[in-house]
Amino acid sequence: MNSSKDKSALIDVPAGYNHWHGDRAEDHNGPFFFKLDGEDIVTAFRVRSENCNAHNTLHGGILMMFADYTLCLAAIGGTHEGVVTVTCNNEFVGPAFDGDMVTGRGEVTRKGGSLIFARAVIEANGKTILTSSGVLKRVPRPA
Repeated sequence: MNSSKDKSALIDVPAGYNHWHGDRAEDHNGPFFFKLDGEDIVTAFRVRSENCNAHNTLHGGILMMFADYTLCLAAIGGTHEGVVTVTCNNEFVGPAFDGDMVTGRGEVTRKGGSLIFARAVIEANGKTILTSSGVLKRVPRPA
């Protein structure tokens, strides 16, 4: 189960998505997947019961983690450049439920020498459930 295709098939994510290796928290709470669409990043994950709160809706903390994932991947454009989140602002506008496919679309709004500004829209069932914006700082990747 080390390949991207094996993981995406197991979690029922649409074809064409890849798994970002190396983040244990995202794997535990997701796993999350991504693909490039031109210069934009598209992300996806399937909501599981353990991702839900007492209302049987996707927990806000998991949703914010997914938004952060989307912003970071948008900032690096699918490369292996290292970034850390400086700020992440989120507006919750709707719910997602157990079994829903949640997708995100991230884009860079500005790239500076060390800071990258990005925004993301997260959807479930064709409806926006969260909007997010963030500032990410370029950092060296650990060896």
